[in-house]
Amino acid sequence: MIPLKDDNPRSTAPVLTIGLIVVNVIVFFFEYQTGFVAMIERFGAVPIYILSGQRIETLLTSMFLHGGFMHLAGNMLYLWIFGDNIEHYLGHGRFIVFYLTCGLLAVAAHIVLGGVSDVPMVGASGAISGILGAYLVKYPKARVLVLIPIIWFLTIRHIPAIFVLGFWFVMQLFSGLGSIGAEGGGVAFWAHIGGFVAGAALIMVFPQRRRSRAKVFRD
Repeated sequence: MIPLKDDNPRSTAPVLTIGLIVVNVIVFFFEYQTGFVAMIERFGAVPIYILSGQRIETLLTSMFLHGGFMHLAGNMLYLWIFGDNIEHYLGHGRFIVFYLTCGLLAVAAHIVLGGVSDVPMVGASGAISGILGAYLVKYPKARVLVLIPIIWFLTIRHIPAIFVLGFWFVMQLFSGLGSIGAEGGGVAFWAHIGGFVAGAALIMVFPQRRRSRAKVFRD
């Protein structure tokens, strides 16, 4: 399932969600000009270095790097669809703290559960996974328009967020379990899982923005 948009209204401009997308795109073009390999090797999060106390700054810089255009496009699509409502719920300041915290915890999950390696990890996926976890907790009944490939055909349907994001999480979990013992690079599934769980937990303790009129779907 590929999400296209949600039907969850908001009354505030998602300035930081847009800002994060802009920053990620600018960094991507800088990667393109400088060279993906050089940028990823220098600013990607390498578990073996971080555990030895080196390159700690890459815990943050790795969140803004991507390995290719499709990697960037997929992450920014999810951030655009689901980030605005979480920004509206938390308020701008809390939102950026929430986003970065989820990203850091996602990297930590990758290091602890994914095994110590010298392979750099990059991408905003962990932080965005935290947004997805928060969205599932706060807006489970919001309707999401998704593109569903069925054999040779494509269909578009509105599906409650609890099923869209729940299915996404289950796929990450099975993929993460299947990756145990695997060597080399690939998708950092444990970062996705860790970020999602962190977001779902943190959204319950992060205070809602003052005078918020966030709309909640009810039966």
